[in-house]
Amino acid sequence: MSYKNLKSCVTDLERNGRLVRVAAEVDPCLELAEIQRRLYAAEGPAVLFENIKGSPFPAVANLFGTPDRCRFLFRGTLERVRKILQLKTDPAAALRHPFTFASAPLTAWRALPKKAWGGAVLANRTTISQLPAIKSWPDDGGPFITLPQVYTEDPRQPKALTSNLGMYRIQLSGNDYETDSEVGLHYQIHRGIGVHHAAAIERGEPLKVSIFIGGPPAHTLAAVMPMPEGLSELTFAGMLGGRRFRLARKNGYAISADADFCIVGTVDPEASRPEGPFGDHLGYYSLKHDFPVLKVEAVYHRRDAIWPFTVVGRPPQEDSSFGALIHDLTAPLVPREIPGLHAMHAVDAAGVHPLMLAIGSERYVPYAERQPQELLTIANAVLGFSQASLAKYLLIAAREDDTGLDASNVEGFLRHVLERVDLERDLHFQTRTTIDTLDYSGAGLNSGSKLVIAAAGKKKRELDTAVPGKLSLPDGFRDPRMALPGVLILEAPPALDEESSREEAGSLAARLGDTGISGGIALVVLTEDSEFCARNTSNFLWVTFTRSNPSHDIHGAGSFTEHKHWGCRGPLVIDARIKPRHAPPLIEDPAVSRNVDRLAAQGGPLHGII
Repeated sequence: MSYKNLKSCVTDLERNGRLVRVAAEVDPCLELAEIQRRLYAAEGPAVLFENIKGSPFPAVANLFGTPDRCRFLFRGTLERVRKILQLKTDPAAALRHPFTFASAPLTAWRALPKKAWGGAVLANRTTISQLPAIKSWPDDGGPFITLPQVYTEDPRQPKALTSNLGMYRIQLSGNDYETDSEVGLHYQIHRGIGVHHAAAIERGEPLKVSIFIGGPPAHTLAAVMPMPEGLSELTFAGMLGGRRFRLARKNGYAISADADFCIVGTVDPEASRPEGPFGDHLGYYSLKHDFPVLKVEAVYHRRDAIWPFTVVGRPPQEDSSFGALIHDLTAPLVPREIPGLHAMHAVDAAGVHPLMLAIGSERYVPYAERQPQELLTIANAVLGFSQASLAKYLLIAAREDDTGLDASNVEGFLRHVLERVDLERDLHFQTRTTIDTLDYSGAGLNSGSKLVIAAAGKKKRELDTAVPGKLSLPDGFRDPRMALPGVLILEAPPALDEESSREEAGSLAARLGDTGISGGIALVVLTEDSEFCARNTSNFLWVTFTRSNPSHDIHGAGSFTEHKHWGCRGPLVIDARIKPRHAPPLIEDPAVSRNVDRLAAQGGPLHGII
C-alpha cells in the first residue's frame, strides 16, 4: 500500500477497522496526552480527534500504536526494504540469488527524491498559535510538536541526498519565545543536524530549517531511522512508502510537498534560549537548558490538514513500536558494520540508551580457557557506533558459551552474564565521557560515565533465587527482595546529598563482604522502594539503569583498585536511589486523570476505546 498523504492513510485505517473518530471537543493541554497513553497501553486503535480546543485542525493519535499496525501501514513495502538493506550488508547476495533480488535496483531507483514544483501543503498559511497546542505532562514548559520531521541541508553543499531529516523536539510556545515568531529547537548530541548547524556557525550565516508535520507515515518513520552510511532518510522514506519523496522549494526553503504542515525559518548562529522542561522517554523530565531558537518565517498547511502526535514517557510508549520495527529492519546491518558482533539490543524498559545488551565472538585465544578479550575490542567498537555510542551500561557476552543466547530475552541474558562475570576482572569503566542528553544521572548535561561488563567462559556461580537467610544489614537498610536470580534489591534511606549517599552505599558494600552474603548474589541494587523495584523486571530495569551513573554510583564488596583497574570480590552494588542532581519522574495530573475517566465511562465519547 502506498499512501500519498496522511489523509489517505487515515482513510485506509478507518476502512479496515483500525481507526475511530471522536467528534467531542478534547483539550490539548494534558487531556489528549493522557488519552494517548491509555490508548497505547490498551493496544487500542488509531483515533482521529475532530474537535481540538483552541485549534481549527483535527489531530490523529496512536497511528503506530501496535507492531501489527506498523506492519499494516507498510505491508506493501517492508519485504522490499529488507532486501535493499540485506544488499547493503551482503552485495554478493544479488549474484547468488538473482531472482530474489531482481526488483531491488528498480525499488532503489524509484525511491530517489523527486523535485516538485509545488504541493498541496503550500495551499494555505496559518500561525503557530493556531496549531494544536498539545502539552503532554504537567511540568512541561509548553506545548511541543512530538512527531516533527526536521529538515536541514549542509550550507556548504545544499543537496537533497546529503540532507538530514531527523525527529528533534519543537517547543511551540512558553518560556521566553516570542508568540508566533519563535519556536524552540532541541537536538541532542550525535545528531546530523548538529553538523549542519556547526557549518552554518563557521560560515557566520543562519541555518535554514524546515519542519514537516504529517504526510505519508513513512516520512515520520524515516526521521527516526538510524540510516546506514550512504543511504539518505529521503530515499528510505521513498522505499518504505512506495512513493518518491517530493521536495519543493519556496523562498529558498525545502518543502515536503506531501506534508500536512510545514514550518520554515532560520536559526541564528549565535542565538539560544531556554527550552523545556519536557517529559521525556526515560520517564523523567529533561530540564530547562539553552537550545537553538528558530525564527519562524512561515507556516504552511494543506486544505485538509491533520496533525499527528504522540506522547513520550516511561517506556513502553508508542515510540517503542518505532523501535521494534527499526530493530527488525536494521538487525542484519549490525554484523557487517562491526566484525565479530552478532546482535545488540537497546533495552526499551531501561530507557533505551542506559542499557545495551550485545553478543559477540570470543576467538582470540581458542586454545585456552575462554575469557573476555575479543569481546572488549567489540565493545569499544559498539561504543563508537552511531546511536549505540550513547549506551551507559553495555553488557556483552560470548556467543560460543551459548549459541542460543538471545539479546532480546533480557532476563535470560542477564542470568547468563551474572553466572559468568568475573567481578574482579570483567568491569571496564569509561569516566568523564558523554551520555544521552536526556539522562540526568551523570555529572552534568551530556556528561557522565560508562561501564562495560563482559562475560565469557564457564559458569562461576549458581545464582540465588531467594533472599539469603543470614543476611545482616546496617541500620537504615531494610526489606530485601529478589528481582531476578542473583539480583538482590535493598530499601535504603533517601539520598539527601551526594557525599553522604556515597558513604552509605560504600559502607553497605563493605558490610556485605563480611556478613555471610552468599556467592549466589552477583548484584545488589539500592533504592527507596524495594517492593516497587522488585515487583517486575520492567521496574527493576527502569530504576537500576536510569538512576545510576557508573563512576559515582557503583560500589562493591571487597572492592579494590589495581593499576587503575577497579574490581570487587563480592557482589556489585548499584546505588539507584534518586539523587539531588536527578530530574523528577513523570506523574500525571490527578484532575486530568479523573476527567479522562469520565470520558471513558459508559456514555462518554471514549467508552470502549480506552
